[in-house]
Amino acid sequence: MEHPTIPEPTRAELDECPFCEGREDRTPPETYAVGAPDRPPNTPGWQVRVVPNLYPALERQEVVVHTPRHARSLDELEEAEMKAVASVLFARRRAAQAEGFAYVQVVLNEGRTAGSTLPHSHSQLFWLREPPPAVLEELPRLEQGRCGVCEVLQDESLEIALRGDVTAFSSPAGRAPYELVIAPRQHAAEPAEPDLVDAALLLRDAIRRLHDVEGPVPLNAWLHTGGHWHLELVPRLTVFAGLELGAGIYVNSLPPEEAARRLRA
Repeated sequence: MEHPTIPEPTRAELDECPFCEGREDRTPPETYAVGAPDRPPNTPGWQVRVVPNLYPALERQEVVVHTPRHARSLDELEEAEMKAVASVLFARRRAAQAEGFAYVQVVLNEGRTAGSTLPHSHSQLFWLREPPPAVLEELPRLEQGRCGVCEVLQDESLEIALRGDVTAFSSPAGRAPYELVIAPRQHAAEPAEPDLVDAALLLRDAIRRLHDVEGPVPLNAWLHTGGHWHLELVPRLTVFAGLELGAGIYVNSLPPEEAARRLRA
């Protein structure tokens, strides 16, 4: 059975994309940007740009535009571009915390099937007053002195790539084929900026590997902090139906060791 893929850009997409450089007037005024030091706000010359979400679902929601050129996936970003994106994410999380928001949910959606409404590569920041339920569910085991991430890191057959102290590995209980986790080897609740940069580069590398194996598939990724901080990557190769959504039972036909082997290769 064929799985969803991200189609090639249309001429209309290229002509009308509001995130491309030179169309800064098509977004809300920026809240943060990195680029030329003498650049006036909301003008060309930026490298990464942060703007409020035009249609926020929650109290505070920002869009991080990863590059001024029309890239459609993280796998198209150069190393310097990816490092800049990670540094911006780190800075905006600090800014949110300084304003009294206890948690920032970082989300990446690639492809319409994965919930992306604009194809230009970007991520979203949800400023939350308290940690979300999915994060709180990870904490009870830590309170009992057990860390699932630390336990999984002992299985070298699942490791795909390593950068500094941060490793990318195949999830042992993935909800979908090729589900991955990126985490530091040393237990830490919050990422230091250099480790977040390494994790972002591993995420880009993992998406490149995934595209080499399966083509340009839709995907979701997100950052969890507060326990053993980590990134999760879920390719949207399958459709979650009643069993998955109603019972929380996920049918994944690809063993994690095989997924790791394919991505390593």
